[in-house]
Amino acid sequence: MELNQLETFLAVAEEKSFSRAAVRLRRTQPAVSQVIRKLEASVGETLFDRAARDGSLTAAGVLLRDYALRLLALRREASSALGELKSLERGRLQLAANEYTCMYLLPAIDRFRREFPQVSVTVHRMLASRIPEELNLRTFELGMISFKADPAQFRTIGVYADSLAFIVAPHHPLAGTERVSITDLGEELFVAHNVASPLRRKVIETFQRYRTPLNMAIELPTIEAIKRFVAMGNGVALVPHLTVARELESGDLARVAVDELEIRRVLRLVHRRQTTLSYAARAFLRTVRTLAQEQGPPFYYHVERAG
Repeated sequence: MELNQLETFLAVAEEKSFSRAAVRLRRTQPAVSQVIRKLEASVGETLFDRAARDGSLTAAGVLLRDYALRLLALRREASSALGELKSLERGRLQLAANEYTCMYLLPAIDRFRREFPQVSVTVHRMLASRIPEELNLRTFELGMISFKADPAQFRTIGVYADSLAFIVAPHHPLAGTERVSITDLGEELFVAHNVASPLRRKVIETFQRYRTPLNMAIELPTIEAIKRFVAMGNGVALVPHLTVARELESGDLARVAVDELEIRRVLRLVHRRQTTLSYAARAFLRTVRTLAQEQGPPFYYHVERAG
């Protein structure tokens, strides 16, 4: 089994077509088919269901795909480490975050790129719950999460202290109110994020605990859409403060304190414990630490203990 065979195998699996994979690899279709036949012979299994028109993988093919992704990721990691051995004049920084935690990364990436402009930066967008699993597959080096990952497998660094913000439009009747109780919100129309999360569950449980209706009649797919919709005068929302700091400063939105919803969250950078980070990743962590030292709260830099 050779790595170039696995690359061809993954191309066919991703394209779901031998002919499209051939175009992508700039090879002929017979050449691609021959590589797959040799690979199947070497592993002793049929990898593609030839009877299906959509290039479906067999059970053996599904299993091999997972290992192939990990092997090729390991090769990329090795090549990257060798290429960056002497300096950061070249390199690639691979991160992962969801829509919310990506907002923290922006000032850190801005500073990092000013210092190391030759290093390319890619932020993969994904659900935070998937980040530990993808770290183990070596899809990227660093992830942003808002929960504690398994300390036996991952090293986490607290970098930002955020809070939940109850936001309304500037002309909303509550906009001029400094503080309200959760029981005052039973008649409000909430614009909610339609992705299930621990924070959403905690908010729902808090409203239930105080026997207050939570009217989530509108659900939108992004925080950006929620902010704009509320600013237009359509209901109220609960979002992380980090995501609305600019709008609160400009006056496009107003924040009202709710005692019962003083929910704090710690944003963390996470990476596999048993790994050697690239020079780019280590330089990025130094940038994050410097940013925390200069900015102060809510930015900070705290390596969390394993125990």
